[in-house]
Amino acid sequence: MTAVSAILAVPQASAAVGGVTGFATQNGGTTGGAGGQTVRATTGTAIHAALCSRASSSTPIIIQVEGTINHGNTSKVSGASCNTADGLIELKDISNVTILGVGGGAVFDQLGIHIRNSRNIIIQNVTVRNVKKSGSPTSNGGDAIGMEDNVRNVWVDHVTLEASGGESEGFDGLFDMKNNTQYVTLSYSILRNSGRGGLIGSSESDRSNGFVTFHHNKYENIDSRTPLLRGGIAHIYNNHYVNLHESGINSRAGAKAKVDNNYFKDSKDVLGTFYTSEAGYWQVSGNTFDNVTWSARSSDHNPAGPNPQSNTTVSIPYSYRLDGANCVPGVISQTAGANKGLQVSDGNCTPQ
Repeated sequence: MTAVSAILAVPQASAAVGGVTGFATQNGGTTGGAGGQTVRATTGTAIHAALCSRASSSTPIIIQVEGTINHGNTSKVSGASCNTADGLIELKDISNVTILGVGGGAVFDQLGIHIRNSRNIIIQNVTVRNVKKSGSPTSNGGDAIGMEDNVRNVWVDHVTLEASGGESEGFDGLFDMKNNTQYVTLSYSILRNSGRGGLIGSSESDRSNGFVTFHHNKYENIDSRTPLLRGGIAHIYNNHYVNLHESGINSRAGAKAKVDNNYFKDSKDVLGTFYTSEAGYWQVSGNTFDNVTWSARSSDHNPAGPNPQSNTTVSIPYSYRLDGANCVPGVISQTAGANKGLQVSDGNCTPQ
């Protein structure tokens, strides 16, 4: 008997502020632009102009985006309440902002979103695709969404992040956090067709990041880094991983990952410490490993399988409900990604 999880619909035209989950609920919570003015933008320049039109850099604002945002329509705008740049969406030195895809959808085409020295940001219901660090055009160091330099409280929800290859084709990470980025949740999103899913920490010494939740996301056709975690704590639950070619969740340099009720399929070395001798740790429960292969251990390659066991404990400070791993593929196929109506699982699915 297969359990069926009910689906709850959230109106697409408004930000689901009450739906924030995971570590983004901590440290005072994440509300984005709730309570502020709602404006419409169909170009990147209009997004920057909306930020610059605020009374201050912390005045709440909800920016509804529709259409294709690209290099041709994204320019720097100046003002006392913003710090923007050409060639990317720059959320720098600001707070209390929601960017929400509406209508026929919002696509950031070859144009990344950069969050720097900012807090209380929500990005919801958008697609970011084919952002390059080499070749032409380039944007955001090749990251679809990148966060760095004292970032706090970011909720990224129901987005689709995709590339068309790996580093040799000019792409970098889909979802990167560096240099003191904390209290982040990525939920109900699709990350696909990339060499690198994303990282937390730019090097073994960059251990100031963490408190990140990944839930109800689909990682598909990714080489590695789903995510790469250097130091810090991550809670990784109810995700669907398909066709991870080299490695998956890479906990290293003292990091701790709580890995619950995920579904791994047709993949290799989906959990462990890889490409370093600096160990990371994991607590595992309820995961399904469907046609997962494991390579042999060596000094800098420590896969958790073939029978993954916990080697740490991780305390989670917020409440959450786990879908059973057996129904994760079905739930995520209905809910994850942009333009799905912001649907979520009610958490009633249990293992058969």
